[in-house]
Amino acid sequence: MPRNRLAIPTLLSLLLALSSCSAPGNDTTSAREQDRESSPRQLSEEGRAEFDADVAPVAPTKEEHGRGEKPANFNGDVRSIRSTTPKKVLRREIKLPSPIPLGSGKPDPLAAAVAPVAATASAIGVSSFDGLDFTNWGSGWPPDTTGDVGPSHYIQGVNGSIGIWDKTTKVRVAAFTLNAFFNAAGASGVCSTSNNGDPTVVYDSVSGRWIVADFAWTSSAGPYYECIAVSKSADPIAGGWWVYSFEASKTDMNDYPKMSVWGDGIYMTANMFKGGSTFTGAKVWALNRDDLISGTAPRFVSFQTSSSYNGLLAANARVSAVPAGTPQYLVSLGTSTTLRVWRMSVNWSTLTASTLTGPTSVTVPSYTRAGTVTQPTGDRLDALSDRLMNRVQYTANGTPSLWITHSVSSSSYAAPRWYQVNVSSATPTLGQSGTYQPTTVTSRWMGSIAVDKVGNAAVAYSKTSKTIFPGLSFAGRSATAAAGTFDMAEQSLVTGAGAQKGGYNRWGDYSDLDVDPVDGCTFWFTSEYYSTTGQAWKTRIGSFKMAGCI
Repeated sequence: MPRNRLAIPTLLSLLLALSSCSAPGNDTTSAREQDRESSPRQLSEEGRAEFDADVAPVAPTKEEHGRGEKPANFNGDVRSIRSTTPKKVLRREIKLPSPIPLGSGKPDPLAAAVAPVAATASAIGVSSFDGLDFTNWGSGWPPDTTGDVGPSHYIQGVNGSIGIWDKTTKVRVAAFTLNAFFNAAGASGVCSTSNNGDPTVVYDSVSGRWIVADFAWTSSAGPYYECIAVSKSADPIAGGWWVYSFEASKTDMNDYPKMSVWGDGIYMTANMFKGGSTFTGAKVWALNRDDLISGTAPRFVSFQTSSSYNGLLAANARVSAVPAGTPQYLVSLGTSTTLRVWRMSVNWSTLTASTLTGPTSVTVPSYTRAGTVTQPTGDRLDALSDRLMNRVQYTANGTPSLWITHSVSSSSYAAPRWYQVNVSSATPTLGQSGTYQPTTVTSRWMGSIAVDKVGNAAVAYSKTSKTIFPGLSFAGRSATAAAGTFDMAEQSLVTGAGAQKGGYNRWGDYSDLDVDPVDGCTFWFTSEYYSTTGQAWKTRIGSFKMAGCI
């Protein structure tokens, strides 16, 4: 959830509502206006000259390694944690520097070039239920919905809180604020009192553990922490947790942190802003899995790029085992015709022997960034099109690949662009790509992509137009579909019945689509929607399978 982290109280946000209303119009034009008026997008001096061009591989500007602090130990039942309703704040966005232009109203090249195909694939077992809501569990706007599925539970996070559901009965069995959770666990420092959002939830199928995190700080001068809770078993209710207060930086805010699972550890990425305002580069950490799950001060290795690069996401492995010795892949947007791919190799015996190499540019069909998104009424919504969407998924069933999505502009509406990048050799190459836009008067954005064990891919996303309230839908492609096409028609997970209104254009900032680690087939998705026009968002958790995956 990128933003100016000095949160703006609700009173000020009401004043913003008076100035943010505008007549309906072209989404792209609105985006340009928003881009000029949004929070500062400052670059450190080293990044100014290079950013507008695709640059040659360079060494990271900063490398760190060592051990974090020992964790606190929570041996209780999380159902005993008592919480108070979080304070509501509006979190303003800090735009990432981007050389990629906003859309001009033209169709996306892939949406125009790839003819729609017959819907020969189908989804089965489609169901959904409400997750955490704004009124009781949210700490403001946007919710930053995140979640993952494990053997028996689904865990969802929003800014301020965590909820846990029995995935079979769909009954919520626990919910608590992150401040209450970390405080009950005896976390040190700011993690016990000042959890500020950007939650992440991942289930590590390698170790059978849950990892829940968000960031914390009390002063814009720093230090900045990532508060990381690691379950002691696959049972997130009564199995106990290790709770780590991990210092991300003494001076730079670790914005938009994202966790991922890899064969040799747990990886985290973030965009770093000195004092919460001046962008200094993208940072990646490798955290030692064995240390995290055993309650030991965790070994870590981190690299930070120059401010020429931002928005890195580390690959996440779920249904495919990562071959031993395979480096972690990190991906970001490059120019309007490239992605950038890095490789990170970690030596846990000799931390100083670890390396980050790249980036390598992968040529992709040209695109432009999506602008703000139009609803039937209310505020124009932020498409957050300056970065890739969570998660980058790794698969090895067939060609080892990275599956990636982000929001692009097509005919003045937002649409999910997706890629399959081949990483079977030292040089990554584009395997296939597509832009999903079955209708040209509807925006689809804030998506997430995942792939099941037989190679079927799905993208789930928010959907709205001038006549459709924001809701949640998904579409996909079978493993045998023609390259660049979706052969599973769009289906709804929840139909919106209201718009976001009141000066709050923040939406997302992300969603999560993941595959069940038990059957390798069932997709689970979470994001936000509205059941009535106003400011009180709701969230939804949905699941489905593609026919033929057993």
